[in-house]
Amino acid sequence: MLEVYARPYDPEYSQICLDEKRKELRDTPQGQLPPAPNQLRREDYEYTRQGSASILLWNEPLTGRCGLRVEGTADSLTFANLIQEIVDLHYPQARKIVLVTDNASYHSPAALYKAFAPEEAFRLVQKIEWHYTPAHGSWLNMAEIELSVLERQCLSRRIPDLATLQAETQAWAQRRNQQRVVIQWRFTAADARIKLAHLYPRRSGDD
Repeated sequence: MLEVYARPYDPEYSQICLDEKRKELRDTPQGQLPPAPNQLRREDYEYTRQGSASILLWNEPLTGRCGLRVEGTADSLTFANLIQEIVDLHYPQARKIVLVTDNASYHSPAALYKAFAPEEAFRLVQKIEWHYTPAHGSWLNMAEIELSVLERQCLSRRIPDLATLQAETQAWAQRRNQQRVVIQWRFTAADARIKLAHLYPRRSGDD
């Protein structure tokens, strides 16, 4: 996977990272007070839980493009629909989508065959070059960096319901795409052989 990150930018082989997170939905029954001059917004400390939602986010680190899908639950159907959207809507000209994702059970070609007819699933599978983060190594997925930005800029507050979360996150993604902030990944395969030496098999000639 680190060798994938070292590849130069090629629009015909778009490198896409995909990850997801849950967001608790919380309402404030007592409401809030409008901010006064030189004063922060004030809201009641009590809240009511309104369930949670899943945010599936993808980003292209080399160009700064990103997108997301917010659903009540994340499952194989949600994942498959997002893959179809990436392939057909966002990168229709790409020969391959070089996809980095984690090892969630439904982050696999099987999800596409579960969601679509065999011919459509086969078409989509042929467009994807799959790369999975290692066990306990999800931090190697650059989508986590983008999720961290989303958390700081959009999610670090109470959001009462799914519709509001969808609207707020889509507005964030639109602004983020206008900014086109690229990610300069510096952790290389050579670094990994030092930092994560216990995970690598010893090669002939190693001391």
